[in-house]
Amino acid sequence: MAPVLPPPSPARRLGLAAVLVLLGACSKPAPQGGPQGGPGGPPPVSVASALERDVVEEDEFPGRVEAVQQVEVRARVTGYLQNVHFTQGALVKRGDPLFDIDPRPFATELARVNAVLADTRAQLDLARTEKARSDQLLAEQATSQREHDEAVSRVRTLEARLQSAQASVTTAQLNLSFTRVLAPVTGRVGRLEITEGNLVQGEVPNSPVLTTVVSVDPVYVAFEVDERAYLDYVGAARSKPAALPISVGLADEPGFPRAGRLEFIDNRLDPGSGTVRLRAVLDNKDSRLTPGLYARVRLGDAARPRRAVLVADRAIGTDQSKRYVLVVGADHKAMYREIKPGRLVGGLRIVEAGLKAGEAVVVNGLQRVRPGSPVTPQSVPMDAAESAAPAKR
Repeated sequence: MAPVLPPPSPARRLGLAAVLVLLGACSKPAPQGGPQGGPGGPPPVSVASALERDVVEEDEFPGRVEAVQQVEVRARVTGYLQNVHFTQGALVKRGDPLFDIDPRPFATELARVNAVLADTRAQLDLARTEKARSDQLLAEQATSQREHDEAVSRVRTLEARLQSAQASVTTAQLNLSFTRVLAPVTGRVGRLEITEGNLVQGEVPNSPVLTTVVSVDPVYVAFEVDERAYLDYVGAARSKPAALPISVGLADEPGFPRAGRLEFIDNRLDPGSGTVRLRAVLDNKDSRLTPGLYARVRLGDAARPRRAVLVADRAIGTDQSKRYVLVVGADHKAMYREIKPGRLVGGLRIVEAGLKAGEAVVVNGLQRVRPGSPVTPQSVPMDAAESAAPAKR
């Protein structure tokens, strides 16, 4: 027979009730996260409004610095190189002496042809005197017509010889002047190709180069633009190429600090490369632009700005061959929106189609959101300057 337990006391009953209350509280489900993205709620994402502003169609192209004038200095007469008057790599002015070729043979030749000229002039003076006397005798019928004709012919022959002698003197003077080789342009002289004491040939084709001189200021920057840029705005500026603004930057320069002027647009498009050659003129007061340097060229038509919608480049996702953004509506749901991206404007990308200005797009947390799912939007500004900026590809 089982023992009979005594009934619990009042204090024991109160303790059991307290334990049951605690166990019931622990078994209640945790509250769900609210709209601010607490545990288990919609994920928080950064959202910014698509901007709308005026942009200028601009492109960036690689180019090379070229000299406006580049001259290969060659001898024009044959002789021994006697003196060199320049420092290699230095700046020279037009007309500065560069070389001396031994002038003595040319001075001797000049003296000889001057003597021939003087002899011819003396003979001509005598022939003219005899002709004048023959004219008077013929009028008095004291000489024959034949003798008179011979006097006239002698004068004409000596006049021709005088012209030939004068030409010989001019040639000899030129050859003597060519023995001093002068700088043909103002610029920077190159290295010395032939040293003193060597014989230089001046009358032969492709005579050896003595040195080179390239102009320093201004300089050209040559570059090529693609067919799209040509059709967009370059071709329309052919009649006034200077109307297209040019900005140039070197490899170590931030941005495009050097302003230029478009000077030349080639007359044909290269069918092999699909490009057309252009050339701009730049000031080079600091002499930093040297022919052959790589240059970045920014070209655009500032006269034709257009209104465009822009978003941060990191707000654009890739779905195979498509580009898309996630647009957050009033219901705080992310909607998939296929777009057509365009050029970069600083840190922003032009959206050619698929998005309107003012629509909120996800700029951070794009990988954590599924299209159609709710999100917790947190408004942030587009991370780019609000000022207008040129567009580039």
